[in-house]
Amino acid sequence: MTKLRRFYSVPYYIWLLLFVIAPVLLIIYQSFFDMNGNFSLVNYETYLGSGKYLTMTLNSVWYAFLITLFTLLISYPTAYFLTKLRHKDLWLLLIILPTWINLLLKAYAFIGIFGVHGGINNFLGLFGIGPEQILFTDFSFLVVATYIELPFMILPIFNALEEINPSLVFASRDLGANSFETFRRVILPLSMNGVKSGVQAVFIPSLSLFMLTRLIGGNRVITLGTAIEQHFLVTQNWGMGSTIGVILIIAMFIVMSLTGEKRKGGVKK
Repeated sequence: MTKLRRFYSVPYYIWLLLFVIAPVLLIIYQSFFDMNGNFSLVNYETYLGSGKYLTMTLNSVWYAFLITLFTLLISYPTAYFLTKLRHKDLWLLLIILPTWINLLLKAYAFIGIFGVHGGINNFLGLFGIGPEQILFTDFSFLVVATYIELPFMILPIFNALEEINPSLVFASRDLGANSFETFRRVILPLSMNGVKSGVQAVFIPSLSLFMLTRLIGGNRVITLGTAIEQHFLVTQNWGMGSTIGVILIIAMFIVMSLTGEKRKGGVKK
């Protein structure tokens, strides 16, 4: 049986080697070369010594934090409400459906909604307001990014809430706890693993957003993802683009270590 499991795991390890480990090693390798192809630490010196890149890094972290925060504030009540519905699987499917649509199509749809002659300004015009410049603002960028990331936060929280043993909730009520105390002392702590998984699924991709920063933010929102795109496609400075990629990989591991499950003595904490 053990040999059979090893045999079936071979495709997984091949996929992991070719599409995860190899690209990461290639990015790290490429980050040590300048534009002339010489081995050098100049890319890291430029990144760490440049106020422009450090500001860009802070912007990326700040916007990723805001997107994750807004997504969490919407997703947790939504996931909790879904667990109380009769046809929860159907409603969950409706939440997942937008993820099947291409990101570019959704971005262009929001351009039409937020545009000067879009749906929101037409609605505001009924009250004599506008037209307002909603597109190409921080507000529009955060709204669209939050909308796109919502399913990735709702799903893990919903699964965590569904796994909670109902007898624990009943026991809390029997011991005299009201609804708020039951939620604070029982439901919320037991669903934190889902929250952490959702934060990982949202915060890490939000660090490197670049398409939305162009189409929705109008390049007013500058992130590390935008810088990587510029270095690879415009300036052709692959070494600097790879260096920023390495920084994002390090940030990813930091976020995963902060939000991962702690183990002590082989037992999850």
